[in-house]
Amino acid sequence: MVNIIVALPKTEDARGIRSVLQKNGFGVTAVCTTGAQVLSQIDDLSDGIIICGYKFMDMMYSGLHELLPDGFEMLLMVSGNVMLDCQGNNIVCLVKPFKVHDLVNTVSMMSQAILRKRKKAKQQPRVRSEKEIALIKEAKQLLVTRNNMTEEEAHRYIQKCSMDSGTNMVETAQMVLSMMKE
Repeated sequence: MVNIIVALPKTEDARGIRSVLQKNGFGVTAVCTTGAQVLSQIDDLSDGIIICGYKFMDMMYSGLHELLPDGFEMLLMVSGNVMLDCQGNNIVCLVKPFKVHDLVNTVSMMSQAILRKRKKAKQQPRVRSEKEIALIKEAKQLLVTRNNMTEEEAHRYIQKCSMDSGTNMVETAQMVLSMMKE
């Protein structure tokens, strides 16, 4: 599920947007009325969508956008005459008044984009630190000398033990070292 924060100066407007989104299957993480509230809400989140208006009591949409960490997208609801000022800065705009299906389709499109980014990030292989590489190498070397394995056999052994036990190769290498050094 994608985190959605609705941030509008009027609480009743924000709750109305939240209600529409919830009726259409979206979960709304928070409803805020100021930019500062949005920033405090996103502290514990890694990504999401901020649905907001042009101006808050404490800041403009542009100030909030600059403070958003990577992974957060902004859906700005603005009147037609203001929209020209907002274009070209990686913000999705929705012109008021809008139809419910326009809001739902836009949020759906943005959510799917965030989910694709998450999936792509998970598929990236994790890069091991030099310390982790050295630990695996030390465990392989110990297996080579004590068990008369080739380096490739030792690697496969650690890899298989890792898969069988549900731990990563670094943890498995640590176990091999602690068991064989006794």
